[in-house]
Amino acid sequence: MVSAGLAWQVQGWRCGRQLALQAQAQADAEAARLLIEQGQRQALEQRLEESETRHFKELADAQHSQARLRDRLATADLRLSVLVQRDTLCNAVPATASAGSVDHATVRAELEPAHARRIVAITDEGDRGLIALRACQAYVREVSRGY
Repeated sequence: MVSAGLAWQVQGWRCGRQLALQAQAQADAEAARLLIEQGQRQALEQRLEESETRHFKELADAQHSQARLRDRLATADLRLSVLVQRDTLCNAVPATASAGSVDHATVRAELEPAHARRIVAITDEGDRGLIALRACQAYVREVSRGY
């Protein structure tokens, strides 16, 4: 009876030791997994920060370019113009060709400065929107790519 009790006690210690080893192995595996996930998360954060920096620079460059364009328009250094179809522009004017003119030359109409400023403002908003869209798309690609 004593030997059966002793055998039972030894068997209990062995089972307890095996359970402890299994628990330690699971804990080690979980710690390793957490370290890997932490490294992947840090790599993702680094890529997102680089992407944000790149898009911020792109936005700043676009704003600088738009400011230069607005300045050139304001100082009359630059005028915006549009191509006009000759038939629509000259319907009311008789088309008499002189010896020194070319009848098929392109005709350009200069825009008023206020309209040019409105067009530049619209393109500026569009540029900012496209840059923001590219930044969002890059963010989604990085996050969906995952760690």
